[in-house]
Amino acid sequence: MIEPYFSTDLGKLYCGDCLSVMPELEPVDLVLTDPPYGLGKRLCGGTWGSKYGGGLKWDTVNEQFLNMVFSISANQIIWGGNYYRLPPSRCWLVWHKPDAVKTMANAELAWTSYDKNSKTIIHSIAATNKERVNHPTQKPLMVIRWCLSQDQNAANILDPFMGSGTTAIACEQLGRRWIGIEISEKYCEIAKQRIIRERQQLKLFKPEIKKPVQESMF
Repeated sequence: MIEPYFSTDLGKLYCGDCLSVMPELEPVDLVLTDPPYGLGKRLCGGTWGSKYGGGLKWDTVNEQFLNMVFSISANQIIWGGNYYRLPPSRCWLVWHKPDAVKTMANAELAWTSYDKNSKTIIHSIAATNKERVNHPTQKPLMVIRWCLSQDQNAANILDPFMGSGTTAIACEQLGRRWIGIEISEKYCEIAKQRIIRERQQLKLFKPEIKKPVQESMF
């Protein structure tokens, strides 16, 4: 079994290819992920992502990956799901970005396995600037927390494309168990440091629970 790159009492972060790591894992309640797609390719809006190195393909989420995800998880939320060969879904999650530039989409779609109504969140890009850690497709923490709110019963969450660690941060805040996989050691280290900082903040602001004073019988 591959050793974690980093772990907390709630989660584990693995540095490696998700196709190699996932077969080693126990089943989870939910896969919540934002796979890379289209970076470095020429799109209508230009060569978005090329400044981050490019080289990523549109078919990152292929049949092999999807089969693994479906076999390891009870439910799934996959951002960019409109680009992949996924079954029809009644519940799409939509992130509307009111301040998106004209050359970029003002909404992103997440495919889900849930049989319920579609939902939309409105959250500006500018509101997430203070969170940014130089990752090209970093999702806002509020959006990821909103995703997790769609399934209150999901206690174990897996993100096979952890990136800068936003899914782990959301889980730490909500007290849910998490597993992250990230192929880039650079982003593993960024995620690790973000999680450490977040846990320090949570500890700082968590109210101290005092034990009741036992009355003497004498």
